[in-house]
Amino acid sequence: MKLYKFYALLVIGLTGLVLLFSFNKKKKEKINYPSYKGLVMCGYQGWFRAPGDGGYRGWGHFGKGTAFDSEHITIDMWPEMSEYKMQYPTSFINEDGAKAKIFSSLDASTTDLHFKWMKEYGIDGVFMQRFYQNTKHEKKRGELTEILSNAFDAANKYNRAIAVMYDLSGLKKQESCYETLVKDWKALIDEFQFYNGKNKKNYLHHNGKPLVSIWGLGFIDRSYSIQSSEIEKFIDFLKNDPKYGGFSVMIGVPTHFRKLNNDCLPDPALHDIIKKVDVVQPWLVGRFKMKQLDNDVYSKQISQDVAWCKKNGVDYVPTVYPGFTWYNLQRMNGVNADERNPSLNAIPRAKGEFLNKQIDIALNKGSEMLYVAMFDEIDEGTAIMKVTNTPPVNGTFVDYEGLPSDHYLKIVGQAGKRLKTQNQ
Repeated sequence: MKLYKFYALLVIGLTGLVLLFSFNKKKKEKINYPSYKGLVMCGYQGWFRAPGDGGYRGWGHFGKGTAFDSEHITIDMWPEMSEYKMQYPTSFINEDGAKAKIFSSLDASTTDLHFKWMKEYGIDGVFMQRFYQNTKHEKKRGELTEILSNAFDAANKYNRAIAVMYDLSGLKKQESCYETLVKDWKALIDEFQFYNGKNKKNYLHHNGKPLVSIWGLGFIDRSYSIQSSEIEKFIDFLKNDPKYGGFSVMIGVPTHFRKLNNDCLPDPALHDIIKKVDVVQPWLVGRFKMKQLDNDVYSKQISQDVAWCKKNGVDYVPTVYPGFTWYNLQRMNGVNADERNPSLNAIPRAKGEFLNKQIDIALNKGSEMLYVAMFDEIDEGTAIMKVTNTPPVNGTFVDYEGLPSDHYLKIVGQAGKRLKTQNQ
């Protein structure tokens, strides 16, 4: 009997040790990206489509409607295509007379290649854009989710940071986004398990919690308001829901969010929301040119933003970008020739000097993290991915001014190194 009791106690003790070990192992589960601070992250559109890619849209974001040719084109840059596994022929012609080819964001191999570049050049990761207007439609949502799935696979393969960013584009006047976003969010959590499951390791965290971003609050050119959108209610859900909450939140706001003027709605409710979230990301694309970088206007903007955010207990991440051009996109939107001419290379890259100056100023003025717009945005010319200097001859394009196709990947990677050194 005593021997029986001894073995019984031994089994109980060993079981307890196993449970304790399992608990501690779970408790110490590794998170590769516990904070945004010290990181350089890019926006990732993932919205390009081509006929034959398995999607339903045909040409998407390359051309106008279902066409993609010299009369129906919305991109100002042509990607360097030599490394893409899946390529799609177009009606454009290269200098050697061959048909120019293009990629599709729907292909897993495309996403894999882009994340491979991120790892090779030291770019920490991306915010995957998730457009509100597409979450409402079954087919569009399906493609968005497929691309996100490919991105999670690639992020885990290359140990890159990944996070979801909701873009409120498409939200109508007096329309609430709450029910649609809650439904979409619950489905994402259940499917991808990035809160507590298979995709948690490389999901970007901040302030001890996984981070989700919402872009498009307070812009004067948007038809919806903070109140009509019920976005504050959704933010509360993300933070506090007992099953699907527990997240940190970042919000994308206008450049002049502090003063509530110029590109920002004069609505004090924006400040109320900012003080409830974890990170604020002002959208600076197109607001500053080289002149403003040289005459201290940009420097004062960053310095005062940093001070305001510290005072109000919210972290700050500026948006930096390499340049801007939307000549072909504007032409497709009906802007006449005289008006569109300045839009070709509207904000020149100056061989990387423009981006480098923004990075230098942002870091010198106290920014602890960066958001780069964008990784793959060739329709507004902010892409940092590999772009060719020999685009098709039957179209109007800008290039990388003879620089290597990976020039901007290198710049952003170097910025990441500086951030890590600065935040040690």
